Amino acid sequence: MTGLGFVKAHGLGNDFVVIDRRETPCPVTPALARAIADRHRGVGFDQLITVDRHPQVAATVTFWNSDGSESGACGNGTRCVAGLLMTELETDAVTLKTERGLLVCRDAGEGQITVDMLEPRLEWDQIPLAERMDTRGIDLKLGPIDAPTLHSPGCVNMGNPHAVFFVDDVAAHDIARAGPFLENHFLFPERANIGFAQVRDPGRIRLRVWERGAGLTLACGSGACAAVVAGVRKQLLDRTVEVEVDGGTLTVTWRESDGHVLMTGPWSRVFDAEFDADWLAAVRAEAEAGGPGQAA
Repeated sequence: MTGLGFVKAHGLGNDFVVIDRRETPCPVTPALARAIADRHRGVGFDQLITVDRHPQVAATVTFWNSDGSESGACGNGTRCVAGLLMTELETDAVTLKTERGLLVCRDAGEGQITVDMLEPRLEWDQIPLAERMDTRGIDLKLGPIDAPTLHSPGCVNMGNPHAVFFVDDVAAHDIARAGPFLENHFLFPERANIGFAQVRDPGRIRLRVWERGAGLTLACGSGACAAVVAGVRKQLLDRTVEVEVDGGTLTVTWRESDGHVLMTGPWSRVFDAEFDADWLAAVRAEAEAGGPGQAA
């Protein structure tokens, strides 16, 4: 085996390992994803991204969470891959094939990229939910029955499922404690990303997101899109909103003309490196033997 190259990148602190498989095939298993995600024995990431050839567009992109599961969408990761490919191809626009569909990405200037995240899915069975409910505010509460601390989240699918709670003060909630419970609530058969949004004014919110399969991150692009859509549906927000996340600010527009959600934000290439060939071999051998990195 030879070493495998990768790029470390981030969008507002939401960090990624990007593996370009257009020239060098590399099968990714849950075990390998978890091993790379280990911030002590691997590299560390919120999402792993693989880039493959596509006959008609710039590339096919697949996202993996740090727990080894696949993610159907990743807004910040999409911007990072778009930035890498725009630099390589010397162009100001690329189209990427994802599980969500074809995402058009354009250079917005000053290190920013705009991604067309397509239309949100809003029906209960598109989220999906376990029961038929009005997704503008589903029947989900946390805390005392007569005075719940969280209730009535808006649900949106942006390629992955999101439930967004609108709260008076994001800082007042222990997201690391509530997030895992809500992510795995029985109402979400495919689990869910859990957003906590505080409306500062109709054009600005403060947002933190517990990501499905990754935990609390510094930024969540699809979560920012979901929060804006949910806020507009609750008549709390304008259609263009500045979204303050732990790592910085994203601009999200839910376009009225066609229903598409546009997300604009920065991206950064941190370094290029190579996995050690012996380390890769050891991870694969451990998985085959059913050790800590096993695929199950």
